[in-house]
Amino acid sequence: MKKLFIIVLVGLFMFPSCSPTQKIQQPSPVQKDTTVPPPVINKTVAIDSAAIIDSNYKQLMKNRIDVKTFSAKINLEYTEQGGKKNKVNVNLRIADDSLIWVSATGLFGIEGMRALITRDSVFLLDKQNKTYTANSIAYLQQLTGLPFTLLTLQDLLLGNPVFFDANILHFEKQNEQIILWQHGNVFTNKLTIDGLSKMPVECLLSDIDTSQGRNCQLTYDNYEIEEGISFAQHRLIHVFGKKEITVELEFKQYKFNETLSFPFKVPKNYTEN
Repeated sequence: MKKLFIIVLVGLFMFPSCSPTQKIQQPSPVQKDTTVPPPVINKTVAIDSAAIIDSNYKQLMKNRIDVKTFSAKINLEYTEQGGKKNKVNVNLRIADDSLIWVSATGLFGIEGMRALITRDSVFLLDKQNKTYTANSIAYLQQLTGLPFTLLTLQDLLLGNPVFFDANILHFEKQNEQIILWQHGNVFTNKLTIDGLSKMPVECLLSDIDTSQGRNCQLTYDNYEIEEGISFAQHRLIHVFGKKEITVELEFKQYKFNETLSFPFKVPKNYTEN
């Protein structure tokens, strides 16, 4: 269970989904004719595109889940390369910009692992083997080569877009969906949102360093409005490239802004790894 637990917590960011983002096509240079005045470039289309991108981004950010606390029970199924499946029940608690607390149970409801993630550290209790592990977020950033933070992890768990900001290069409209394209420092990001609700439907991430072979597809569905918040109860995380894994998350009994406890104490008989 320890291997599975670590993969779920951190391995999701070691993206080992998508084809490279299409770049904006620049217009061909216009050759000047000495007898005919050069054409006047109509900037209306460019202005309209920028306005559409800005409007959709603002509505996407307005719908971003921003709560003081969050708790949920999650049915998690992890499929390894080769097709082997593992199932874990997860109890998740989040304090905004402060903590992530996770407890994982296997068969017969016996807790096997517990984790506490802070802004600078990750602590892990292996209750089966009575061991304790502590690592810094900085160490994990160096290990994965990714600039993820506690907030990135919280956004992933809440269903907010990850590795996405206002620097959008291009947009497309397909049926009732809007596709926003972005080229960041680490990933190209193709984010699909619902044209009406402006909520994420799919996120395709590809490492800009193609030699890394890290790609990830995130899907969000089965939205439900609870306390005025639109929340995706079903998520699928498909990592592929040099290796392939799939993590399916089904959120149950989730609550916002309740008073939570985050029990985490290392027993004296545990040894540190």
